[in-house]
Amino acid sequence: MIDQQKLRPFLPLELLARQVVEGFITGLHKSPFHGFSVEFAEHRIYNSGESTRHIDWKLFGRTEKLFTKRFEEETNLRCRIIIDNSSSMYYPEVKDLPRDGFSKITFSVYAAAALIQLLKKQRDAVGLSLFSDKVELHSQAKSTTVHHKYLFNELEKIVSAAETKISRKKTFAVESLHGIAENIHHRSLVVMFSDMMENSSDIQNLLAALQHLRHNKHEVILFHVFDGKKEIDFDFENRPYRFIDMETGEELKLTPSEVRDDYRKSVSELQKTLLLKCGQYHIDFIRADVNKGLTQILLPYLLKRIRMQ
Repeated sequence: MIDQQKLRPFLPLELLARQVVEGFITGLHKSPFHGFSVEFAEHRIYNSGESTRHIDWKLFGRTEKLFTKRFEEETNLRCRIIIDNSSSMYYPEVKDLPRDGFSKITFSVYAAAALIQLLKKQRDAVGLSLFSDKVELHSQAKSTTVHHKYLFNELEKIVSAAETKISRKKTFAVESLHGIAENIHHRSLVVMFSDMMENSSDIQNLLAALQHLRHNKHEVILFHVFDGKKEIDFDFENRPYRFIDMETGEELKLTPSEVRDDYRKSVSELQKTLLLKCGQYHIDFIRADVNKGLTQILLPYLLKRIRMQ
């Protein structure tokens, strides 16, 4: 079950400064690249006597003719939360964590739950997608109470799975992300949680899949979730270890000092590539070290977004 104590800073608006929550969500509504509530459809000639509210004055400046903007039916912000549910995301194993610690998957679940709570306050539509070696779930985006309960039930299944024996599920992010992108039919805020541990030979295809998420002017936020101590710094004692691939079960015996420098170099190059390409594709790239905890990652990001409005 989802531990409500971990979500406490994000549940009542009184505990999370009202201007942080409302400013973040309101800012999303203001920007046309943040999933806005009224979408432009077409121009039509202005008829005398009509309201001047929707006259396109910029177009008038270019053409000296009056046109009004027509809009699609108003909708609230739509948010699509995508979680990488492959086996590599279940590191570190829950049994090895302190009570307030996070694995990559539980961090992603709680961050997603916090965002759903914020969007719920604004009555915005939210959908959930899960993928591993395939798309496991792709729900509709809705704002109803029943739908929110359904999403939390699906998230709780992930938490329960993290507390039991982990099945071997590989990552096929490229195909999965293309499939998810094709099925997001309305302009949305897309928030993705992944450790981005795709086969290194597939990195360009993975980047192309991320770019596909920007299709139809979706705004995309990528939380790159990792364990900084182990997966970035490779902070292991200088003694023999038996490393086990969580997705394939393949084992490798080695002493960390023998590979640490090369490992750190490879990881650093991957992160630089992700950061560079996300910048080129206008994807917001957030480094999410699970050791820092939910509050230290999510709250500063929300505050940053407010300052950007």
